This record gives sequence, C-alpha cells and structure tokens, in this order.
Amino acid sequence: MKPLDAAGPSWVPQIRLYQNWLRDTRGLSFGSYDELWRWSTTDLPAFWQSLWDYFELRSPTPFTAVLAEPKMPGARWFDGARFNYAQQVFRHVAQAHAAGFAAVISRNERGDHRELSWPELRRQVSALALHLQQQGVQPGDRVAAYLPNVPEAVVAFLAVVSIGGVWSLCSPDMGTNAVLDRFKQIEPRVLIACDGVRYGGRDLDRTGVVAELRAALPSVTHLIVHRNVQIQDAGLEALAPWTDMARATECDGAAVRDFEPLWLPFDHPVWIVYSSGTTGLPKPIVHGHGGSVIVALALKVLHNDIGCSYAPNSWGERYHWYSSTGWVMWNAQVSGLLNGTTCCIYDGNPGGSKEKPDWTVLWRFAADLGLTFFGAGAAFFSNCMKAGLDLASLGDLRSVRALGTTGSPLSPDVQDWGTQQFARVRAQAHDGPGAAGPPQGANAPSGGSAAALAANGGEPIWWCNISGGTDFAGAFIGGNRELPQVPGEMQCRMLGCAVQAWDEQGQPVIDEVGELVCTQPIPSMPLYFWGDKGNQRYLSSYFDTYPGVWRHGDWLKITPTGGCVIYGRSDATINRHGLRMGTSELYSAVEALPEVLDSMVVDLEYLGRESYMPLFVVLRPSLTLDDAMKARINGAIKTALSPRFVPNEIFQVAEIPRTLTGKKQELPIKKLLLGQPLEKVVNQDAMANPACLDWYVALARKRGAGGAA
Repeated sequence: MKPLDAAGPSWVPQIRLYQNWLRDTRGLSFGSYDELWRWSTTDLPAFWQSLWDYFELRSPTPFTAVLAEPKMPGARWFDGARFNYAQQVFRHVAQAHAAGFAAVISRNERGDHRELSWPELRRQVSALALHLQQQGVQPGDRVAAYLPNVPEAVVAFLAVVSIGGVWSLCSPDMGTNAVLDRFKQIEPRVLIACDGVRYGGRDLDRTGVVAELRAALPSVTHLIVHRNVQIQDAGLEALAPWTDMARATECDGAAVRDFEPLWLPFDHPVWIVYSSGTTGLPKPIVHGHGGSVIVALALKVLHNDIGCSYAPNSWGERYHWYSSTGWVMWNAQVSGLLNGTTCCIYDGNPGGSKEKPDWTVLWRFAADLGLTFFGAGAAFFSNCMKAGLDLASLGDLRSVRALGTTGSPLSPDVQDWGTQQFARVRAQAHDGPGAAGPPQGANAPSGGSAAALAANGGEPIWWCNISGGTDFAGAFIGGNRELPQVPGEMQCRMLGCAVQAWDEQGQPVIDEVGELVCTQPIPSMPLYFWGDKGNQRYLSSYFDTYPGVWRHGDWLKITPTGGCVIYGRSDATINRHGLRMGTSELYSAVEALPEVLDSMVVDLEYLGRESYMPLFVVLRPSLTLDDAMKARINGAIKTALSPRFVPNEIFQVAEIPRTLTGKKQELPIKKLLLGQPLEKVVNQDAMANPACLDWYVALARKRGAGGAA
C-alpha cells in the first residue's frame, strides 16, 4: 500500500487515503460516500482492479480479466493470476522489522508475554512448512488444527497455506462430537493439536480429546502436538507417535532461509470454515487465497481504518480483536498481518473465572500493550457495562482510537456507555492519573500512541460496528471513519458489497426491515462446500429464496442516510456471544439423553437485545423437568458443544411443533415469541400438530406481559 508522506498530517483515515489515490490515479472523485459505494457496486471490475493496484498485490503471471463471469454462484475472479496468502504476509518482513515492530504479541491468563518478530515468524513458518512437505502434504491436502488463540496457531496456519494445504481450525473449548462433525467431513491428512488449554483460571487437559479425534479420523497420518500447558510426557503416551511442534519449527538451515510459498491459482482453497444451518452437519465452507486476501484488506484497511504499523500515517498500529479460534474473527485478527500490522492476541477468558468474574482483563491487556484498535463481540461490551467498570481506572487506555464490535447488534445504551467511558479516559491527559504521559518501559505503546492520541482530536471514540459472516469471511456492513455515528446503527454498506433490504415481494426497501441480500458477487464468496455434490447444499443455503441473489439470513434496515441496523437472524441459526451454531448440533447433544424424546431451541436475539435462548424439551412419560434433569441437559450441551450454548431457560412441553413433513417449526416459533401474530408466522394447515401451538402462544403472551426475558 502507498504510505502517506512522512511530512503529511497524522492519522488520516485510510478510506480518505484511498479516495485521494482514486482521484490522483484514476481521475475519480465522489461527492459523498453513497456515490463511492454506488460506483463500487456497479462497476465491479474497475473497483476490484483499483484494490489490486492500491494494495499492490502481486502475481508472477498476468490475469486475463478481473471478473470473468459476473454471476452468483460461480463468479471467476482474476483469471490467470497466481497468489498465496503467506506471500502477502511475508512481503512486510523486512520493512516492519527494520521499523522495530513485532508481527504478533501475545498474552494469556498466566500473564505470559511473548513477542514474535517478523523474521522469526517467517523462519518458524518456513520450518514447519518444510516439515509438512516431508510428511507428504501436497497442495489440496487438508490440515486440521485443534488449537487455542496462541502464536503457534498463526504459524501453523501460514505454514499450511504456504505449501497449498487447506487449513481448518476448531477451538479446544468445543466438545469432541462438535469437532468431529466438522473434521470428519474434510478427511484431514495432518492433525495439529494442543495438549491442553488454560481457561477461567484452570488448566484443562485435552490429550484425551486429541486421542479420540485421532482415532476417529483414519485419514490422519501425522500428529503434531503443541505443548501449550506442558502436560507431562506420560500423559502424552496415548498419542504416540507424535511430533513436538517446537521441534518441528526449530530448524534454521539453508532450506528454511530459501523457502518461498508456492504461487497458486487465485482461487486455490485457503481454508475451510464452518457455518451451520438448521439441519444436518455443519457446512464446510471453502474460501480461496486471493478472494480472502483482497476482501480482508478492503475490510481491515478501508473500513476498519487499521493501518500498516510501519507506514508514517499509522505508525505503531497495534490491532486486537478478541476471539476464540472457533470464530471467524480469528481469521480476521490474523488478516492484520496482510497489511503489515502488529497483531495483539489474548488467550483466555475475557471475563476472568467463574469463581472470580473479572471483566477488566482485556482492558488491562490493552493498556499494557498500548493497543490502538480494540475489538470484541458486542456481548463483551455489554458485560463490561453491567459489571460497572470504570475504564479510566484500568491503566492508560488513551492510545485506543477505535472500538470494534460484531457477533450481535450493539445496543445504543452500551455504545453510549463506552463513549462516555472513553471521554473520561481521554480526560486523563489533562487532570487524571495519566496526566504525566503515556506508559514507559518495555510494554509502552510504540510510537503510534502519539499519533492515535493526536487523531482523537477531542472527538468521541470511534465505534467500528460490523456485520458479516463466516459464510464469506468478510462483512457486508460496517464502519467509515468519516461518517457520523448514530448509537445502535452501523455506518454504511461496505464498498463492493451490493447489499439491500428486500421486502416479502423481493423489492428493495429503505427505512423498513427486510431480508439482507447481496445482488452482486464479491471475491470472498465461497468457492464451494467441501463434499457438496452438485453444489446442492451451497445453493440451498444462499440462493434458494432468490436465485442468483445471495440471501444472508439477517433482518436489515437501511436508513435514509445510509446507516444500517441488523435486527438478528431471519433463520433459526443460533448466534451466541458471537459464535454461530446450527440447531441440529444442539439437538444431537440433547436428544442423545435417554430421557429426552424431542427438543427445539430458538435464539431470540433481536432489536439490539442480548441473546435469549429458550430450549423446549419433550421428556419420556412420567418424567418431570427438575433441577437434576436441567443439569443433565446443560451438561450434555457443555460437553458436546460449548458452555456458550447453554440455554437461558429450559421448558418442558408436550409436543414440538412440526410441519407435515416432520420439520421442526423453529422460525415460526421464534417470530411468535418476538411478538408477531400467530396467523402471520405459520400456516397451521401445513402442520402435523397445530393444537400444540396454544402452549407457545401462551408463552409469547407471558413474555409480552413481562415474563421471561
């Protein structure tokens, strides 16, 4: 990317730099963001070519067309180009290191602080890549990882994709069944796993889970273990044979120094991520190298305003977005490396332990490291507000110039709370504990702190609220540093994303709630689902409702000024604390209990409220839903999925409403409990047991009258 001249003003918004570049190199000027957005979504080849040139993307071979077939699905981007995600990362090694900036800075619950330099990142990636090649990994082979949010996960990812392997990652807080539901579908050749994790103040041994994964994945021919909590060697005997990841990354010979990532087709698979529908196994979504990179750069730089750490305009940028490795925001965090940005990662519970809740953990991390961009799920900020945090008392947070949120709508009161908190934080510069200046020493903010403080200019903290999805590893709606902020709204539709809200007749509407659709392709849309014959599942997931138009599954309102409000999922997918899970996965866990005959769950996240998720269960005759039974159900969910998916309440019901074809009526019940009239949400003639609806109607009335919330 073209850095701003060192003599220029400090911290000019990245989207302004891009527009200046368009004016100077393309002769294109736009009077408003809306004009820029309309150009980007109507002249797709010109817009995406401009990003290729602006970010100086490279290919050893020319491409014949930016967009060969402008259709969905099946659009072909940059035909003929060769690309590699790791190549784009490695191009920053020399300059970033010469400027004195680390590639990855990490902390964990123990307080361990590690910094991975750019040259060391490249060396470890190269060493592991060569090790994988020695084990026979070829382009297209899948490598599955079961790792926490640690630098080793970043190294492993870059090593795999550098040789054309296809990366797939699950978090160690997921149960064995949930992980196998994902990895079994893709038949990985190599498994990279941790021996355990530390979470909530406890070390949790995961060697037993790793042994189960290996036994259930006959395609795995090689196991690499990251000694994350240093389980004793005797505890690892059941995993033999295995290779210590530290050993696999320690080489530093001529072959390592000469290693170069392979140049691959632009659409060569880079990773497989998982987004669940309401039936069947999780969807194994395949994205490509080139599309993932160019969309990530547009999101990260132009909309999230995250600059290159060694560019004069954004000198010292330190980027953090809290995430587990089971969420696509891990991919978003790692993508900071694509632009030469220092990525700061935290491994552990952001809320402390169950016995001693502590929502100050990440804020103290931010103050210690001098973060400039601080991102987390919307629920995190809500929990901080409920805990009554005083951010001005948690160290010097004045370097933070932007707050990012996603995962669920951010309510206006939480955004107002955060804005007021940072007004007090910035007041420290005059009369608070930070008046003496920014922190000094090894953990002091590096250079960028001063630029960030100057950029604040007395303005309210900027909230970069985004909404997108695992489905296309990007965002449809997000931020713009130059647009006004309205609490509870996202500022704009993303460049290149032809997003509209459609009514029931399939017509675009403004200032009304409708289905979020995207009418033009973008480069990071899935290549395909792994193992999906004839693209049947892919088509049914996004294109069944409106052929040729992407239906995302969110309720959206676009305001007359171009702002956007997401009102939750329009389908029955669960979205808990930023993590999505298909309802079928929860049913598999609950209905495995002999006492449970049937079940149904709905997630009532809507209108900016926090997720409220009731679970309805049909028990065997004569059984009652007592505390012991509730504990068994919750335990089954924790074990098979994650504690994040434990319901807010469990109700015993006589029947689960079903269609004549036997499908659970999740979406109608969700709409009913959100206050819509029964006659508008369900066709009772198409139901097998319409009489059971009376109970759910009564519950909806109770909620409306101040019942469960």
